[in-house]
Amino acid sequence: MKNSFKLFVRLILTIALSIGAIYLALEIMDNLYEYRSPLSAKPPVPGRSFGEPMGERVVYVLIDGLRYDTSLKTEVMPFLNQLRNQGASAVMHSQTPSYSSPGYGSLLTGAWPYLSDAPVFNLEYENFYPLTQDNIFSSAKRHGLRTAASGYYWFEKLIPADALDIGFFTPEEDQKADRQVVDAAIPWLESGNYDLIMIHLDQVDYAGHNEGGPLDERWDQAANRVDTLLTEIVAELDFTKDVLVISSDHGHIDQGGHGGHDPITLVEPFIMVGNRVLPGLYDDIFMVDVAPTLAALSGINLPATTQGRVLTEMINFSRSTLNELKNETGKQQSQLLAVYATAIGQPLPEEATHADPNRTVREYQNALEKVQQSKLSRERLVRFGIAGLVFLLLALLLWRLKPKGWLHLVLGAILYSVLFHVAYITLGQKFYSYSTVVSPTQLVVITGIFTIISLSITLLLLTFQNWIAMDLKQNFIKILDLVLFTMVFTSLPLIGHILWNGLFATWNLPNFALHYLSLLSLIQIFFIGLEILFLCLAAGIILIYRRRKTA
Repeated sequence: MKNSFKLFVRLILTIALSIGAIYLALEIMDNLYEYRSPLSAKPPVPGRSFGEPMGERVVYVLIDGLRYDTSLKTEVMPFLNQLRNQGASAVMHSQTPSYSSPGYGSLLTGAWPYLSDAPVFNLEYENFYPLTQDNIFSSAKRHGLRTAASGYYWFEKLIPADALDIGFFTPEEDQKADRQVVDAAIPWLESGNYDLIMIHLDQVDYAGHNEGGPLDERWDQAANRVDTLLTEIVAELDFTKDVLVISSDHGHIDQGGHGGHDPITLVEPFIMVGNRVLPGLYDDIFMVDVAPTLAALSGINLPATTQGRVLTEMINFSRSTLNELKNETGKQQSQLLAVYATAIGQPLPEEATHADPNRTVREYQNALEKVQQSKLSRERLVRFGIAGLVFLLLALLLWRLKPKGWLHLVLGAILYSVLFHVAYITLGQKFYSYSTVVSPTQLVVITGIFTIISLSITLLLLTFQNWIAMDLKQNFIKILDLVLFTMVFTSLPLIGHILWNGLFATWNLPNFALHYLSLLSLIQIFFIGLEILFLCLAAGIILIYRRRKTA
């Protein structure tokens, strides 16, 4: 009877942890899908325009998913490299998550994903919503410019409807879709009626996801076709009057995929050519520099939430325009800092109380990061304090109880962990990044398979002799002790995520490496419990059979 009670308690606890794990996994993912910028309800107020447009029109070509190294291949993209040599170019850096949606948000608003209010993870079309933060299209419309955009249909939702004079959007992503996108844009270019035009080409990203990734020859073929489309676009431009800006929104890992913190997904090409552009290879820039630069080229206000700077070293601005730019930059950055500090409940730093034209964007952003880190540090201090107290109490409890067989439990948990991660990396050919996630279903299935295999091997190696030496109930008590300890051990990444990021993202985005590891650990815990439940059912059937046989 005593063994039956012990078995029952351990089994209930195992099932509860398993159910709790999958529930929590769904919740932390839903939380990121639903994340909104702390500025979403009260965005900064747009400032005034400065200077004059640098040309008759500004054309922005966004080549989705193009890796920087691919853009350098002269045999694959000869025309792009001709434009690079003709104009200004730089390596561009972005931030996690490296999905398209947050990339679009940063490119259009000049704000990093935690502030831009674009979806952090890619959503279904019907769930997209317009940008709440000031963006280049809304700014252009306010200043009387005519705007146009042609590309993937997410932009139809992201760009506020009243910010576009004309648009063409397609739900497709392949070369046929790119052909349609360019065919729609060419008449706009020919007419000369539009001042700010965006053309979004998607087939390189499509090749990354569906045609083997950057190491497959079809990737280079897609990039080459995009290069040909660029020649058609440029044929309609006059670089003595117009300005062309080209960039990507993210890269791809070698097997295809993006979204995580992988360095190759966070480096993109940037090229600018045309009227008043100063040719040359420049120091690295950031993705958030694109929107304010497009704004300056168009003679409109700096996007109110931008965290980037105008690339003044690449453009031949007049002295008066540069002076106006310094003044407007100080006002915009000071206001952004004040609005952000207020939104997250922090005191205003000195930089937010006075707009200083002599301060650089970097200095203002350093002040913003200090405000951010101050709040993060206080929250982490509380979490680490609670965790330290809990750890101390557990250590005292274990010291008092001095449980037998603890080394056996530790070795079992370590063995399971080693087996799982070796299988995950070698057999699954995965690494710890959202870039490797083809779909949620695939992630769950692969993790589940390797969890069940690894746990089965662990149990066979560590409890096989007990099947002979002990009765069935006693052996299952030992198994459940090992399983419960393994669940706790597997939850260490989750604990790290909670301590560093907090359980849910509320006003700031998490460290995505830790977030991914915590999700992986929760899925493992679910399948560990699921396997034990089936084992217990099988054991119950065996017990019933034995009793009937002996009756």
